[in-house]
Amino acid sequence: MGRCEARSSHRPTAGKEKGRTPLTATLAMPARHLHPALDAVWEYLADVTRELGVGLESCTVDQDRPISAYVALDGRLPGYPGRDVALLWDETHGWAAAIETHSGEDLIVIRYLGGEAVAPSASQVARFVAALREGDDHCGQRTPPCFGPPGCFPRRSAK
Repeated sequence: MGRCEARSSHRPTAGKEKGRTPLTATLAMPARHLHPALDAVWEYLADVTRELGVGLESCTVDQDRPISAYVALDGRLPGYPGRDVALLWDETHGWAAAIETHSGEDLIVIRYLGGEAVAPSASQVARFVAALREGDDHCGQRTPPCFGPPGCFPRRSAK
């Protein structure tokens, strides 16, 4: 396990294709990411998305420093009709709720989860989202927390 093999053969057809040699390729994919923190990020996102009731197909991860993630959410938030909502996470500020713009520009962050850990439990993230969906203006915080410099995830995670 840990290797994915794909084999492809080109077989000459009668007539024009005579004389071509068959092409065979084997592709090997690493079972783990090149950066060790990425495995921890994807495992954490799997927990969070499971708790939120969305799949990992709703996620993207940016591997630059700081490592960051985007999770598309279903539905809208009160006060932001017609705007898609997403969760953003990075290893410096933790979780933030953001709304999409109509112009395709950067997302607008409306709240940060904050707390004591850059990667709080999945249930804590789900409670944050539920509070936002209920229109709770007091959940989380408006200013970005700073959990430390990039490169320390997953050490600063809550268990």
